Amino acid sequence: MAVIMIIDDDDNFRGTMESLVLRMGHDFLSAGTLKTGLDLLKTREVDILLLDVNLPDGNGLSALLEIKETAMTAPEIFIITGIGDPDGAETAIAQGVWDYIVKPTAVNQTKLSLTRALKYREEKKNKQQAMCLNLFGLIGESPPMRQCFEIMARGAMSNAPVLITGETGTGKELFAQTIHLNSPRKDQEFIVVDCASLTETLMESTLFGHRKGAFTGAIEKRDGLVKMADQGTLFLDEVGEMPLSTQKSFLRVLQEKTFRPLGETHEEKSDFRLIAATNRDLDAMVEKGTFRRDLLYRLKTLHLTIPPLRKRGQDIQLLARFRINKLCQEYSCPAKSFEPGFFDTLTAYPWPGNVRELFNGLETAFVASGNEDTLYTMHLPGSIRIQVAKASIEKDRQHTISPDHAQTEPPGETCQGPMPEFKTYKQTMERQYLETIIASTKGDVKIILLWSGMSKSHFYGLLKKYGISF
Repeated sequence: MAVIMIIDDDDNFRGTMESLVLRMGHDFLSAGTLKTGLDLLKTREVDILLLDVNLPDGNGLSALLEIKETAMTAPEIFIITGIGDPDGAETAIAQGVWDYIVKPTAVNQTKLSLTRALKYREEKKNKQQAMCLNLFGLIGESPPMRQCFEIMARGAMSNAPVLITGETGTGKELFAQTIHLNSPRKDQEFIVVDCASLTETLMESTLFGHRKGAFTGAIEKRDGLVKMADQGTLFLDEVGEMPLSTQKSFLRVLQEKTFRPLGETHEEKSDFRLIAATNRDLDAMVEKGTFRRDLLYRLKTLHLTIPPLRKRGQDIQLLARFRINKLCQEYSCPAKSFEPGFFDTLTAYPWPGNVRELFNGLETAFVASGNEDTLYTMHLPGSIRIQVAKASIEKDRQHTISPDHAQTEPPGETCQGPMPEFKTYKQTMERQYLETIIASTKGDVKIILLWSGMSKSHFYGLLKKYGISF
């Protein structure tokens, strides 16, 4: 029995779909607004989602990314569009949805489409269950990561090229290695080509090899990385840095699996599987003419987009525990516990360097903790704590001056009784300022001095004046 859900503000259409789904023998969920639907998707497992485009509180197509990132499971999505709206159907399919339903709908056709989607989903589940994916240190339970693992499983079961995209530090090479190690080629070589580190003159020699004397400095015959990847996997890291001239040569190699070493007159073969990765927007590069469109088509037969760490916040604690436990094992020291505020700080930080930055920050905290049994926020790098404190203070400031809290009338009309003397008012505000900044920074004196602009002596003088201790 499957779960089919609809998000549509049309009561009659929701009723029609409910009747159809129940007759098919499946469970039915219904929402009249986008917000209600998103809340349901975060807590309920849904197999098929029927999503209207025009909703009272948003656009269904615009919400597709959020649905894919936050849904408890990744449902097959049908976009509901109006009759005579071919652009809506085109947009829906381009966004990677299963199909579209046109209002008013033919019930029999809708039933057939739902049946096909459910059959496809069942077959996909069976294939995923048949192959137990070994994650080799990849950590994550968030919806975006579960979707990545599904794509990885499909990639491991095929020889099709895979394009991995994502920000710097998200672990693109680790994902590529995991696909390789779960594939039939796992016992063969995993060859890495760092396209960003090779000059245009060295690129073809590195990829295709050369014979002795092919160019100045070629004192002996050398196999290229394409040859070394025969029967294994060739990983092109930062493929967006590959020169245009090499892109043309490599496209033919990718299509024919043959290449000619520099200086040779005959071609050689290499049966490699290609995985490429980049943090650049290759589609934008194609439009600018800096990346070949035909090569991009071949690279992205299967496309895996790794989410940034800030969009998989629920994985941060898992990653932190994993990294600290590894460090404890590496240094042969007892396991460490965590102060609750430690994870609060990690979650509040945006991690522009993603998992790589997180792991570096955790290693700094581990070293700073020394022989202590517990990791505290104070052990984290100052740059991280300062940014979190600044964001917290700014948030409090905006909350204080928001329209709901702003004073819109002259003080004399809103205060009960006479206005206080300026000296008394100033002392009250100074004390309140001190208490607020101490609470916001968790008493970190370095951050307090940085933000307030006070000298240490001035700060401690005020604490003594108002009898504040922390």
